[in-house]
Amino acid sequence: MKRYHTNKIYLLACFLVLLACSKKPTDYRDFLDGEELVYPGAVSDAKVLPGNNRLQLIWHPSPDPSVIKYTIYWNNRADSITINSTTHNATDTVRCTISGLSEYVYSFVIYSYDAKGNRSVATEISNARVYGTVYTATLNNRLSNPDNPYTINEDSSVIIRFATPDTININTALQYTKKNGDVAEMSLSPDTDSLTLADYKFGTPVVYKSSYIPVASALDTFYALQNDTFPAILRLIQCDKSLFQEHDLWGDMGIYESGTRVSKLWDGSVGPQGYPNIFHADGNGSMPRVLSFDMGKVYNNLGMIEETGRDCCNNPDQFEVWGIDDLTDAVPELNSNDGGWKAAMQAKGWTLLKEVVRTDNGNAAYKTPLMSNPPPVRYIRIRVLHNANGENSYTNLSELTFWNKE
Repeated sequence: MKRYHTNKIYLLACFLVLLACSKKPTDYRDFLDGEELVYPGAVSDAKVLPGNNRLQLIWHPSPDPSVIKYTIYWNNRADSITINSTTHNATDTVRCTISGLSEYVYSFVIYSYDAKGNRSVATEISNARVYGTVYTATLNNRLSNPDNPYTINEDSSVIIRFATPDTININTALQYTKKNGDVAEMSLSPDTDSLTLADYKFGTPVVYKSSYIPVASALDTFYALQNDTFPAILRLIQCDKSLFQEHDLWGDMGIYESGTRVSKLWDGSVGPQGYPNIFHADGNGSMPRVLSFDMGKVYNNLGMIEETGRDCCNNPDQFEVWGIDDLTDAVPELNSNDGGWKAAMQAKGWTLLKEVVRTDNGNAAYKTPLMSNPPPVRYIRIRVLHNANGENSYTNLSELTFWNKE
């Protein structure tokens, strides 16, 4: 009885297998209206080149000769664009530029189509970024070199210097005015940190704007929103010594004799001078001692002083340079060796332009810059703190020269 049921089950299984094998291999066409399912060849190596409110999709075309067009979808297939297929050479490049896009990160799908409307499998491009005003607002012009922005050469040409730019910087375009009044243009590449302006007109602005690309493959160049102005390029012009006048103030040191007056300090002598072609103070006091004079006009940007000592002795190696533009109620009646003299000067409106310390014997001409961004100055006070030879009363100088930045 048991064998009978086993044989019965076996016969039923064989029947089902034969019935299944009787289905034709083309019966799937019943579901496709008798048409065969065809997939045209897909594109390859698809990439995106980001741009300014646009982008460009590039790919190698399908080698399938039946492909007649490509359709690109984005925004969840709400937007699309179709371009014709013009080549099937897999080494060629197809380009499709899509403009009018908002600044955003997109995803694209590319399909190949044949003449019957069959389409390929999808080729997807994700993280396709479009740049615009938000990105542009982050761009800044390349900075000038903060430590050494420019050098003025002896031939009056100017070397201007810039700091190292961001890696995405591709150029900085400059404009400046030439000596003849014409406007000149120059370009600074990102791998260069300086430019030479051979014929620059001093006192005129140098303006510049930098350009950038967000990535190396970017379709467009982006520019900083505004021009920047390079730090003012000022040359040193020697102050006119013909305008200098003696102007003794309260507490000034006296002179040794009539031929060694303060006016000896601007008689145009060059190099350390001997007695009596020097300023020679009297011995009626002790350090610190002070002398004063009038430069004859107001200078708005005093930038440099050169002090030359005597050919032998009593030369200052430590002194202060003070300046003011108006003497009205500006002179403290206090001896210059008083401990409160410095504070009293500042309270009266004087500015300490420089504290000079020389490390030599004080003989030779010694040039040194004054403070940055000084106030207007017409009257000068030199307060000698110490002589190189230790002399505590007499002090000698041959010449004082000042330069203004213009």
